[in-house]
Amino acid sequence: MTGTSVDLVILGGGSGGYACALRAAELGMSVVLVEKDKLGGTCLHRGCIPTKALLHAAEVADAARDGDRIGVLSAVSGIDMAGVNAYKDGVVGKLYKGLQGLVSARDIEVVTGTGTFVAPTAVEVDGERYVGANVVLATGSSARSLPDLEIGGRIVTSDQALTLDEVPDRVVVLGGGVIGVEFASVWRSFGAEVTVVEALPRLVPNEDEFASKQLERAFRRRKIKSRTGATFAGAKQTGDAVTVSLEGGADVEADLLLVAVGRSPNSTGNGFADAGLATDRGFVRVDERLRTNLAGVHAVGDLVEGPQLAHRGFAQGIFVAEDIAGLNPPVIDEAGIPRVTYCEPEVASVGLTETQARERHGEIQTLTYDLGGNGKSQILRTSGAIKLIKAGAPGTEGPVVGVHMVGARVGELVGEAELIVNWTATAGEVAQFIHAHPTQNEALGEAHLALAGKPLHAHA
Repeated sequence: MTGTSVDLVILGGGSGGYACALRAAELGMSVVLVEKDKLGGTCLHRGCIPTKALLHAAEVADAARDGDRIGVLSAVSGIDMAGVNAYKDGVVGKLYKGLQGLVSARDIEVVTGTGTFVAPTAVEVDGERYVGANVVLATGSSARSLPDLEIGGRIVTSDQALTLDEVPDRVVVLGGGVIGVEFASVWRSFGAEVTVVEALPRLVPNEDEFASKQLERAFRRRKIKSRTGATFAGAKQTGDAVTVSLEGGADVEADLLLVAVGRSPNSTGNGFADAGLATDRGFVRVDERLRTNLAGVHAVGDLVEGPQLAHRGFAQGIFVAEDIAGLNPPVIDEAGIPRVTYCEPEVASVGLTETQARERHGEIQTLTYDLGGNGKSQILRTSGAIKLIKAGAPGTEGPVVGVHMVGARVGELVGEAELIVNWTATAGEVAQFIHAHPTQNEALGEAHLALAGKPLHAHA
C-alpha cells in the first residue's frame, strides 16, 4: 500500500467534516477529506436544504390559496412536482457548487470513496492509506426504520420522500418529531390528507410541552390529524394503498407511509469496532472536547450523541480544528444551541425546557406572550406565542435560561434568543433594548418587558 501523511484526515464530508476541513486549512494544516458520496452530506443533499425548499414551496401554495382573505385574487390550480423538484434541486446544486469552490480554494485534498478507519490515526480508501497526525470521524447518520418494517414501494423514509414525482392523496407519517411534522406540513399544504402517528404523548416531544400544545392546536386548525400515544403495530402494502395498524386502534389506510422515527449514527462498516473505538448504542463516545478513547482521534456531528442538527455539526467541526491547532476554544454548551422545526407554524427554541430548568435551578419563573398582541404577526395572519423561562423566584433578577416560540417565521427570531440565553441576560437587561416596529422581533422584546414587570400589552 502507498501512503500519504498530512496534519489532519477527516472521514466524512458532511456539515461537521467540511466545516472542520475549512477551518483547519485556514489555520495552516494540510487536510485530506474522505467522502463516499457528495460534499455536503445529508444536510445539503437529503436533509436541511432540500426539505426547506419544499417547505417554501408549501408556503407559497398556502399564500396563493389564502390570497382572497387579504384581497388578492389568487388560487392554487395544482402542484407541479417536477417543477417543485427542479426548484429544490437548483438550490441544492448552487450551494454544492459553492462548497466545492470553497474546498478547492483552501487546497483541501478531497478523496472520493468509501473510507475505512484503521488505528491509530489512518483511513484507507481503495488500498490507499491516508495517515494524519489527527483524525476526525464525521460519518453522519442515516434514516432509521423499525424492526420488521421494510422500506420500499409505498413505505418510504425522508430520503425517498424528497424525490416523489407526485403528491399523494393520503399520507401517514410515522413519527411526530422534526422530520415527521415538517413533511406533514408540506404535504398538507400541497393538498394531501395527513395523519401523524407518534408513540410518545405529544408532537415534537423534545421541545417544551408548551410548544407541543401550540403546534398540535395549529395542526388541528390545518386539519392535520395527530394520533399521539399510539403504538405502531405493522404495515401492509397492497397494489394501490398501504394499511397502517396501531395497537388497540383502528387501521389507517393511505397511499404512502413515511417512516420518520429518527436517524441512526453511521458507526458500522467503517472499521470503528476493529480499531477499538468505544461506542454506546451506535454513537461514538467522546469527552467534552470531542476526543474519543483513541489518542489523536475526534468525532463530530450526528455520530456523537446529542441533538442531530447541522449547525451543531458545523460548530463541533470548527471547535475540533481549533482545539487541534492549540487555540483552546471554549467547550460547546449544547443547551445553548438553537433548534428550529420549519413546519407551519414554525417551532423555535434555545436553552432549557421548563422541566429541565426546574431540575437545574429549582425555583423558576415563566411567562407566555401571545402573538395576538403583535402587529406583524397579525399582518402575517399567524397565531402562536413566546414562552420565557427565568432562573430564580419571581421578583429576582435571574437570567433567562429558556426561550420557546411557535408561529410563522419564528425561526428568524431565534438568533436574538440565542444571544439572550448564552449571554445569561436578565429580562430587565433585554427590556432596555428597542425593537423595531412593526416586527415579530418586537414580540420577543415585549415578552421580556412583561417578564421584567412592565408589560406594554396584555399577555397570557
